[in-house]
Amino acid sequence: MAIFEITKSYPKEEKFSLTDQIRRSSRSVSANIAEATRKRRYINHFISKLTDSDAENAETQTWLEYSFSCKYITEDIFNNLTNKSMEVGKLINYMINNPDKFS
Repeated sequence: MAIFEITKSYPKEEKFSLTDQIRRSSRSVSANIAEATRKRRYINHFISKLTDSDAENAETQTWLEYSFSCKYITEDIFNNLTNKSMEVGKLINYMINNPDKFS
């Protein structure tokens, strides 16, 4: 939600590119975790959806880098959101490496 709020201030010319991309990828992280949870009885499906979530998280980090480089966000916001994204990535990878704890 923090990314959604921040992207409200992005330039209008970014609406159908950077704004749309970062919103889509950041939302997809949690959506894929939700799907993984529903498939937790099937370890391979569970891990597959979690790896999708991890990939979307990495994409979000890339869009944050673009946002910072284009000066759409401050360094503090960039660092804060990047740190949160990295923490989410650690949690996802823990779930990937320990699927038996979630099934």
